[in-house]
Amino acid sequence: MSVEVQKIYLEHPQKRLLARAAEILRNGGIVVYPTDTIYGLGIDLFHKKAIERVLRIKKESRHKMLSFILPDLKEIAEWAIVPDYAYRIMRRVVPGPYTFILRATKKVPKLLLSNQKTVGIRIPDSEVAIELVRELGRPILSTSVPQGSDGFYTDPAEIAERFKNEIDLILDAGIMPNKPSTVVDFSGPEPEILREGAGDIEALAY
Repeated sequence: MSVEVQKIYLEHPQKRLLARAAEILRNGGIVVYPTDTIYGLGIDLFHKKAIERVLRIKKESRHKMLSFILPDLKEIAEWAIVPDYAYRIMRRVVPGPYTFILRATKKVPKLLLSNQKTVGIRIPDSEVAIELVRELGRPILSTSVPQGSDGFYTDPAEIAERFKNEIDLILDAGIMPNKPSTVVDFSGPEPEILREGAGDIEALAY
């Protein structure tokens, strides 16, 4: 197997490529796609074998958190329990380069092969990511493309070479900055910054 690579435009992504990517996801494939920060490894959350494939790529256990990519906040209550203070902050900063850690609904552990109590939520400021979720018709389960412990693969050519037998499609938007999302934990009574990344921390004040 050799990975398929397709050039995609960040601001006006081609509909045929989004449809192709969504088809691959529905069939249990893995798609690398650009977000508003770094490239993500995306899968259909209803495919358990796809989840196992991603965890093998990441060399992580079943307890490694994967994020849900949503197009907006409308259906977040299906996946996460959102405190009022967190919802007010999220409304202010999405779409944007943030990952929100929230308490998971009972539906999440059944899908993700683990008994995890929290879930990561991303609403990226990325036409490609948002339109791909809409094309699929449900959240994309996603994680970063790993490059050891020091950073992330940001060059699609390097991703294709490194993972050519492990992923199915790369939506190539060129080289991305090596700066991931800011991670904020909303599972407690007040926000806690777990990782300072591309998202402005001051915008999270409440």
